[in-house]
Amino acid sequence: MTRLGEEIGAVLRGGADYIHVDVMDGRFVPNISFGLPVVQSVRKAFPDVFLDVHLMIEEPIRYAEAFCDAGASLVNIHVESDTPANITATLERIRAKGVRTGLTIKPATGAEAVYPWLEGLDLVLVMTVEPGFGAQRFMDHMLPKVTALRQRLNEINPDCDIELDGGISPTTAPVAIAAGANVLVSGSAVFGHGDYGDIIERLRTGA
Repeated sequence: MTRLGEEIGAVLRGGADYIHVDVMDGRFVPNISFGLPVVQSVRKAFPDVFLDVHLMIEEPIRYAEAFCDAGASLVNIHVESDTPANITATLERIRAKGVRTGLTIKPATGAEAVYPWLEGLDLVLVMTVEPGFGAQRFMDHMLPKVTALRQRLNEINPDCDIELDGGISPTTAPVAIAAGANVLVSGSAVFGHGDYGDIIERLRTGA
């Protein structure tokens, strides 16, 4: 946790707005990653940070409230992870905790899958790689989906953010923003760069 804390502090000093925490259960995606103790520890170490917690887990209704209690600022669940009724119930439980809500779609899922929930969401996450592993190539054929979502949101919920996750770099960030995204998740491009401030500024500007 000490090294993780050092890295989080470094990217925040470099200008990062959010810390994005991927939670994987080894079932919904073929990998396992951070859980509740890590979110609790990060919140304790960084009480003011915006924690964007992305639950890549099956039946998130079982754990969403616990992640709220652990310190998440926003809890983001997958539309593919449960039944529509349970997705609605999970989002309601997150809101009842005073935490922001997000809904995610995998590359194979169409934009229309999240339309029933758009009015009440704070964020929609469009995966631009297959979820579960880092360092994948950006899927530029996801961009029309982003544009469709932005057009729909402008009509019914213009304050809702669109987040892209996967293959975000100074090369892909400008096209993501042009398509309608306003929140970008970048892992390998940032942590593989020696100067976090420099790479974060390049992601913002596309330089």
